[in-house]
Amino acid sequence: MTPPEALAPSTSCVVTGRPHAPGSPVNPPLVLTSTFVHGGEHTYARETSPAFTPFEEAVGVLEGGRALVFASGMAAAAAVLALVPHGGVVVAPRSAYMGVLTLLREAAETGRITLREVDLTDVTAVESALPGAELLWVESPGNPLMEVADLPRLLAAARAVGVRSVVDNTFPTPILARPLEWGADVVLHSATKYLSGHSDVVLGVLVTPEDEGGRGTYDSLFHHRHLHGAVPGPMEVWLALRGLRTLAVRVDRAGANAATLAARLAEHPAIERVRYPGSGAMLAVDVRGGATAAEHVCAATTLWTHSTSLGGVESQLERRRRYPSEPDLVPEGLVRLSVGIEDVEDLWRDLARALDAVLSAPTPDRP
Repeated sequence: MTPPEALAPSTSCVVTGRPHAPGSPVNPPLVLTSTFVHGGEHTYARETSPAFTPFEEAVGVLEGGRALVFASGMAAAAAVLALVPHGGVVVAPRSAYMGVLTLLREAAETGRITLREVDLTDVTAVESALPGAELLWVESPGNPLMEVADLPRLLAAARAVGVRSVVDNTFPTPILARPLEWGADVVLHSATKYLSGHSDVVLGVLVTPEDEGGRGTYDSLFHHRHLHGAVPGPMEVWLALRGLRTLAVRVDRAGANAATLAARLAEHPAIERVRYPGSGAMLAVDVRGGATAAEHVCAATTLWTHSTSLGGVESQLERRRRYPSEPDLVPEGLVRLSVGIEDVEDLWRDLARALDAVLSAPTPDRP
């Protein structure tokens, strides 16, 4: 077989983690067991399992490192936070996925960590916050403001002062970005989203470099997963691997749809601002008329799914400030859109119809 490093990512998505012995199944079988007969490679499924291995191998190859699968994206995030010693300083974005921000802020409130929140688009501000820190947490594009950080510069700055870094690569996926190549110490995915791609599993994954220079990050994360029981079910991992096989084509199709929609949305009179990072399938819009108008748009679509996830084959949208824990930086009228793989004209027709309706609907700003 061709060495993984010589394969294009679109090929690695399809072939990595498959059995190759003569007579073996083409797809890894679903392994449903909690324990194993003594004397073999595996002992107990809270430690390792052949149910995890193919998916971890495939994600590791795509990101260029070693992968560990977790029960959820937040379980993976909690494992990264556990790398920080008590009272250690974490530099994190002031606006990011609200689950991670809540995790960090609650840890800061209890004295577990010291939190320094920064604007990741301001390299100088990040560099100023790094001395004395234990961890730099990066998300780019940011969720839901779609802010784009200069990842190579930020990661180089962290490495220069000995600060460990984690990059949430959920939005770009390894098809569009490979942060380990820029010096990241850990890459995080909510595999619930693009990696699995069908809105049918809850899963997380962390990836560390093959050569960690003696820092032992992988071993520490593995120990946390084992000790805290943050392991997924075998069915979820099996489904995620099946979804991963089409990652490259889904990212390509959804990204092309997003680019088309972003250009059209910028011309629509109901839209005050389009927040599109220039690639990928995630974007956000500020709807004129604030929260009322934004909720009307979300409720008025019939093809777009009004839901709180992203990265599936279906297009999804929601107003993010409907959640009390969403950062105040997020405008009341911001609608986040996860563009799927449907026909773009169908998507635009449905969205434009909802936007046209909001122009004539009364709002606090437009009686």
